[in-house]
Amino acid sequence: MKLLTKEIKEKLLKNHKLQQKDDENYNPKPVVKFFNPTGLGTWLIADMDEDGICFGLCDLGEPELGYVALKELEEIRLPFGLGIERDIHWESKKSLNDYANEARVVGYVNA
Repeated sequence: MKLLTKEIKEKLLKNHKLQQKDDENYNPKPVVKFFNPTGLGTWLIADMDEDGICFGLCDLGEPELGYVALKELEEIRLPFGLGIERDIHWESKKSLNDYANEARVVGYVNA
């Protein structure tokens, strides 16, 4: 599965430009959710720079706001020939900070 569509990529790049303009008030809704279909790993991605460095809520057992390279996610090889997938049915219902605050309380990304 292709992790990014042209539309998703454009939204991520647009959010990155917004973040650069107003970092203090930056709190977008995540644009895309990636997940590991065989175990731990959830990423709610809010923006991406031109080099493919994404920012969002990353959960590999302990949720935290941070960065991940799109290339790294694309290169992950899981059992049964699977890779990281995009949740095509997911739609953000709250801001990135709201997801992060909830994840700190419950201990995982609940999206």
